[in-house]
Amino acid sequence: MLNIIIFGAPGSGKGTQSDLIKEKYNLLHLSTGDLLRAEIASGSELGKIADSYISKGQLVPDEMIIEILDNAIEEKEKNGKYNGIILDGFPRTVAQAEALELLIKKRNRDITILLDLMVEENELVERLVNRGKTSGRCDDNLETIKKRLEVYHEKTKPVNDYYKKQNKYTVIDGSGNIDNIFDRVCKVIDIINEDENVAS
Repeated sequence: MLNIIIFGAPGSGKGTQSDLIKEKYNLLHLSTGDLLRAEIASGSELGKIADSYISKGQLVPDEMIIEILDNAIEEKEKNGKYNGIILDGFPRTVAQAEALELLIKKRNRDITILLDLMVEENELVERLVNRGKTSGRCDDNLETIKKRLEVYHEKTKPVNDYYKKQNKYTVIDGSGNIDNIFDRVCKVIDIINEDENVAS
């Protein structure tokens, strides 16, 4: 099974590429942001607790995110057949990566690969500024963008190192148009699929 983490700085195109990957390879797409919003909207006990953190501007604790992820995998896999999962922008810390590993191993699986969409900073800034003009997102302004990129690089480098040590880390050139980037992603995934088929 394919269990992919798609990574990249804000504006690198994680969401766009995740949608294309899930369609082509029939993967269950899990975005922790979407899952948290859905949990809160459902009015569940877990959602209420998560909302109490978010409404105060605090981060939802890792164990709660892992529980929400676990529930989502359980629920969605009951209702459909998937060839694995794709995680969009999670884990963001080494502690989350370790917790994710336990969750995946509990289901007799492994993380296959972390795909890191690498884009030059000036292109990221340009994409995010343009997105702000069309989406009206208040966090897509120049000052906030630069701060978000700083935080991203500082926090996520250890996560990259964690997967590098396991030989589960690949950089994808995330510049250029969506189709070209997707072609590069597919080449990596197809090689992994071929290797797994040979091994089995």
